[in-house]
Amino acid sequence: MLEKSFGLFFFLKQPKNQKSDERYIYLRITVDGISKELSTKRMWNSARWDQAAGKAKGSKEETIKLNTYLDVYRMNVYNGKSALINAGKDITAESLKNYLTGNGEEKRMLLDIFQKHIDEIKNLVGRDYAYKTYQKYRTTNEHAKSFIKWKYNIADLEIKDLDYEFVKDFSLWLKTIKNCNHNSTIKYVRTLKSVIIECIRKKWLREDPFSEFKMTVKETEIIPLYSEELTALRNKTFSINRLNLVKDIFVFSCYTGLAYVDVSNLKRNQIVNGGDGQKWIMTKRQKTDTPQRVPLLPQALEIIDKYDQHPKCLNENFALPILTNQKMNAYLKEIADTCGIDKKLTFHIARHTFATTVTLTNGVPLETVSKMLGHKSIKQTQHYAKIVDLKISEDMAALNKKLSAI
Repeated sequence: MLEKSFGLFFFLKQPKNQKSDERYIYLRITVDGISKELSTKRMWNSARWDQAAGKAKGSKEETIKLNTYLDVYRMNVYNGKSALINAGKDITAESLKNYLTGNGEEKRMLLDIFQKHIDEIKNLVGRDYAYKTYQKYRTTNEHAKSFIKWKYNIADLEIKDLDYEFVKDFSLWLKTIKNCNHNSTIKYVRTLKSVIIECIRKKWLREDPFSEFKMTVKETEIIPLYSEELTALRNKTFSINRLNLVKDIFVFSCYTGLAYVDVSNLKRNQIVNGGDGQKWIMTKRQKTDTPQRVPLLPQALEIIDKYDQHPKCLNENFALPILTNQKMNAYLKEIADTCGIDKKLTFHIARHTFATTVTLTNGVPLETVSKMLGHKSIKQTQHYAKIVDLKISEDMAALNKKLSAI
């Protein structure tokens, strides 16, 4: 609410038990008829003071210096008034006095704000946020805490002290001290920025310290399994049951496009009869909470049927008895070596294989693939099309070589 009246006036105030003509210069701030006084920490001779004008009399250099100081002091009051208005706070004599003296202004600490944000996310996991999002914020907070201790040797930092240098140094620290790659570094910086944007929205900060920092991720190379590699993997039978289980679930993902967490959470009742009379997976991606509807190809359905009587599937209603992601990836490395696949085989490659080798390469439209993958935007799917183009180019180059030899 804006004030009805506003006034500033400098005056002299005699100290107690002082008989000389030296007086302290005070400023009286009056808002809506209510006044507060504060010292300017300057003294002046009462005989050389213009009481009506509220300034020093004369043209000597020391007089000009004092009046200039008082003009700057007055300007600070107006700056404080603007800052309080921008922060959505009431303009009162008390609030202006507190602004100028630094009293009464709540200190807002970065890690404290961050932790409160994390607690809010934790309470909404499963509704508005995925557990992985909670983990991401928690890890970023730990990195920020370690960085602040490393750079400033303090436990926390006021958000008003955040600037471009902080962001730049945090990014460098993540890459050099924590050995994060470029994209992981950008992920953590973006997560921190989302907390600061909330501070700006609440008018705790007027400027975004991240505004000049470039946060472009590098496009990562996607290497799916090609058709002959996928066929060799499908047809491989191991003497060790755990390797057969891991291989089967990986192949299942190659023919459905489900990410590890979505295969892990897949329940029997999420496999339903579609309008076409075929079996469909009807679920939501945990990462984005977007619908994912995938018709089950025979290769995937075969694997579902294979583990239909597994105790974990019978007792807990899971579609497949999947292991932890860490174990899956460890066994996939062993499987790749055994099958002669010269690629770093991780579970996520299965999703890439579905998008490229199984669907796009076989003429399934990009829009359809995008929906089956549960992407929010077709732009997320377009980088898979580049891989298909690359494979076509390689195949044509090989054909050209063969034809040239004839």
